[in-house]
Formats: sequence, C-alpha cells, structure tokens
Amino acid sequence: MTDSDTNGGDTERERVSVPDEVELPRLLDFYELQTEDQTRIHEFYDNLRDGQLTTTQCRDCEEIHFPPRIVCPECTSDDLEYVDLPHEGELYTFSEVRGGLPMGLSEHDVPYVVGVVDLGPVRLSGRVDDAAYSDLEIGDPVSLKIVEIDGPTDEERVFYRFEPQNGDSR
Repeated sequence: MTDSDTNGGDTERERVSVPDEVELPRLLDFYELQTEDQTRIHEFYDNLRDGQLTTTQCRDCEEIHFPPRIVCPECTSDDLEYVDLPHEGELYTFSEVRGGLPMGLSEHDVPYVVGVVDLGPVRLSGRVDDAAYSDLEIGDPVSLKIVEIDGPTDEERVFYRFEPQNGDSR
C-alpha cells in the first residue's frame, strides 16, 4: 500500500500520523503565572521561591486562609498579612492518581499520590512525592518539598509538594 488505503475498493483515505512529541499548550499548564504583573498573591510565590511556605492572615478577624487571599472570606477585610506555615505536618488523607492525564504531561507519570496535609493552622492539598500509595498511612509525618516548574513560559516558577519525612515512609 502507498500513503493511502482503500476503503472496500471504492474510495481512498488519506493516512495521517501522530506526532512523536506534543508541546504543552499554555491552557494545560496547571501552575499559575507568579509575578506581580500576573497575580495579586505573588508574595506567596516569592516566599516559596525563598524556601518559605506562607499564607495570608486577616489582621481584623485573625482568620488564617489557604490558599492565600486578597480579601478575607470571613469579614471581607482587605487588611491581610503573610504568615509563615510549618514545613512539617501529618497526612490527613490521600489517594492515588492512576490515569486520565492530558497528553504532554509526562512529568506526571502515573500512578502518583496526592493528599491533604494537616499543618496545624491549615490543611492543604498537594502531591506526595517519593512514596507509593501502599507505603503511606493516615497520620504519617510529611515535610515540605519545593519544586521548580519547567513549562511553556520563560519565567522562573515554583510550587510546593510534600514527601514522607526523612525521605521514606513506614
């Protein structure tokens, strides 16, 4: 056969190919743009880039929020400040992602673990690296892991993840 196949001998169909690599379009980039020009919570990313996990606390009602906010959802004040969060916490709940990833996200080879981590003042969700689902239990100690994001922008970006404390789990 040539570049065309026949369909029951009546008509020819064109043969198409699938590319070996797929460039990740900006719409499939799950990480925020992190500069002052692009987000009003850029200080969260600046702090994370400097190795510190932070969030906002309302100066009026003292509520702590995660993710960081620009307006307090409790009292609607915009008088917020960034406060430090612990870098260690406990695994509150977790699950394993086994499939359903968009094309081009090879960094997220499945399976991988995501969880909710109790840091004390807040609970937040994040990926749990360096552990299989079967290695983990609720209550396991985990610690902050900051990763650099490569992607379809020229900006330096970071995000947080967690890992079992001391690099291994139970």
